[in-house]
Amino acid sequence: MSRYRGIDSKITDEGTRYRSNPIYPTIPPTENDIYIVTTIGDRYDTLALQFYKDSSLWWIIASANNSQRASLAVTPGIQLRIPADKSNAIALYNEVNSTR
Repeated sequence: MSRYRGIDSKITDEGTRYRSNPIYPTIPPTENDIYIVTTIGDRYDTLALQFYKDSSLWWIIASANNSQRASLAVTPGIQLRIPADKSNAIALYNEVNSTR
């Protein structure tokens, strides 16, 4: 899934193409979510690959844990919530970004 799929390209008055930064939704917790304690070397993208079989869905785990970091690296020893329903997170993302 391309996270830019629902975000249209825009063109400046000078003719430069650009895309708006995507908005990542708040992903509410559910009783089926998985909780893990991170270890050295964990990254959002590798965790997404492990749990969703798709490293491009790293943003679901980052958003669910209110990550404001510019890095995909995760601090070792913290608890992370892995949302069980990736389809709901993708639908929320598409809804938030569809009007942009």
